[in-house]
Amino acid sequence: MGTLIWQRGGNLRLAVDRADLWDLRPVEEFSGADYSYKFVCEAVEKGDIKPVYELIDARTSQDVAPTKIPAGAIEIPIKGLGEVASVDFDVHTAICTIVWKSGTVGQFFVCATDKAGYFRFVNLSGPLEINWEAPAFETPQKGEPAKNALTRLGYKKGKTVRKGNHINYKQRAYGNVAYEVDIRWTYPDDHTLEGAYLLTTQGTWYSEKDSAGNLMDDCRNCFHVAMEEHCRWWENYWKQCLIELPDKVLERQWYLEMYKFGAASRKDAPPICLQAVWTADNGQTPPWRGDFHNDLNTQLSYWPGYASNHLEESAVFTDWLWRIRDNSEAYTRQFFGVEGLNVPCIATLDGKDLGGWNQYSHQPTASGWLAHHFYLQWKYSEDEDFLRERAYPWVREAARYFENISVRGPDGKRKLPLSSSPEINDNSLEAWFTETTNYDLACIRFTLRAAQEMADSLGLHEDAVHWKELESEWPDFATDATGLCIAPHYPLQQSHRHLSHLLAIHPFGLLDISQGKDVERLIRRSIHHYEDLGAEGWCGYSYSWLANLQARVQNGDAAARSLHIFIKAFCSPNSFHLNGDQLKKGYSGLTYRPFTLEGNFACASAIQEMLLQSHTGVVRVFPAVPEYWKDASFRNMRAMGAFLVSASMEGGRITYITVRSEKGGRLKIWNPFTDQIEEKALKAGECISIVQ
Repeated sequence: MGTLIWQRGGNLRLAVDRADLWDLRPVEEFSGADYSYKFVCEAVEKGDIKPVYELIDARTSQDVAPTKIPAGAIEIPIKGLGEVASVDFDVHTAICTIVWKSGTVGQFFVCATDKAGYFRFVNLSGPLEINWEAPAFETPQKGEPAKNALTRLGYKKGKTVRKGNHINYKQRAYGNVAYEVDIRWTYPDDHTLEGAYLLTTQGTWYSEKDSAGNLMDDCRNCFHVAMEEHCRWWENYWKQCLIELPDKVLERQWYLEMYKFGAASRKDAPPICLQAVWTADNGQTPPWRGDFHNDLNTQLSYWPGYASNHLEESAVFTDWLWRIRDNSEAYTRQFFGVEGLNVPCIATLDGKDLGGWNQYSHQPTASGWLAHHFYLQWKYSEDEDFLRERAYPWVREAARYFENISVRGPDGKRKLPLSSSPEINDNSLEAWFTETTNYDLACIRFTLRAAQEMADSLGLHEDAVHWKELESEWPDFATDATGLCIAPHYPLQQSHRHLSHLLAIHPFGLLDISQGKDVERLIRRSIHHYEDLGAEGWCGYSYSWLANLQARVQNGDAAARSLHIFIKAFCSPNSFHLNGDQLKKGYSGLTYRPFTLEGNFACASAIQEMLLQSHTGVVRVFPAVPEYWKDASFRNMRAMGAFLVSASMEGGRITYITVRSEKGGRLKIWNPFTDQIEEKALKAGECISIVQ
């Protein structure tokens, strides 16, 4: 559960949200015989993609669901409290504090341990009114309802019951899904108000067995006890990884992003979607249905979880991908007509396809990018059980799908029957390519390489040989004088928001500057060409993804510059990424403000890439720090191989590095004092220090 706290008119609003609050009605258009990859291929071959638009694309502009839905808001009239003196949100305790000039103080948090929200007002001159505003599911409107109007969902108005200091609201959604909100408050004395609220669902994978009302009956926590447990959870969360930077803007942003990560990705809950647990409180369905965009949004959101040593939170993503496996395999058989596993690029809570631009809603290699997260979860944890029971079985089926869907080109190399690169050429016929794009090729090559490495680690040598041979049957990446192209003989020709053609560089690391001067030159000119085309077509996540690329080529000054632009021009005062250039100073041709989270988390990832890299198998500390950084440190960052690393830099020089091996194994680490790579065999729990 999450809460947006803001003021509307004379009311303080606590807009309540929950990660599994979804309208999951099926998409009827996706059950017909024409719904297939073959149908799309034939339409592209004919040069008439209109039938595909009508089948896949049009429904998202006509239908309002499936979609994530808002729950409603607690409203507290605050005119009588007077003028606000200050508002503060402490990311280290996850508590919001509002102070009025009259002396009244309000505190608010959603408890990290019991899922309930809490509020407390002190120094009141009189009682406060507590109200519940339900979503406008049945509110009459003049004329045709807006595209995202809640009335289009067709729900009957929920039931609100108010008795004394207690409000209960029950709302049925589509099918078996329903939700309940329970709010209770009390006055410990004449000047203090304490309250709690809880939102529960029915009919989803994540629903409780009991209702909000019954759970609140059983709740014995007073405000102070709940706050104590809550603060203890966050204290332990922050102990897992700490950073200290001379650039306080970037340091502050990292803590903001990692707060959001800890709040939005929780064990036994859904993973981070476009807005996570902060659906816009504007009386409509959220932008882009609040869904799971697997063409970069979900993937970027989980980039920072691994190196920041938050594997429990990052595992939420692979837990979900495993949970939707059956639906993914069914989708692969139905749409692509082969066995194996692909995932809809635009997915619902239960992993079913939602529709949208056909070129990326039904992107043929989405499972390749998603396979990367199974790989990262394994490599950073060295969890052999996870590798055996989940990572390899999932990646193997994605690899098998690529084998089954591919065909032979005139040169004898494998290729996709039809390929794309997310959002290149937008929603046009030209967005489909008859030659395999570098994006698709990177997804395929990474998956086959990961399958080989996983099979080798498990002793499945026949599997490993098969995946290695299969990878050799695919072509090399398409390049020209500009660097990596979109597709063969098709360079990036205009400013564009998506860096899909550079996927092989970051995050996959299939191409890395450690591979020699020729590869380094290719990487650098690819990044330079992207920058040289200008920022007209960029959005916020373009800057934070670019910063990760810049860190990979050890250009810390460029990475820091990109992140500063992201923070000042593309983030709202509450730190949410708003996609467009909010300063309207030419950092993008887009100035709109829909809120999504992936740019935020890619920002945190880039900061971590500046501090620690291990993707090549060699641990490097401070590989991409700006020239102006003289003093910096981090503690308990995680490197591949399950190594926990701490390091410090003073006066521009590294002073110490410590590494603790969680599982045991061979550590390769760059020693800054000898400027050489050293290799050491460590036992589980063993710690080494490198000092000058």
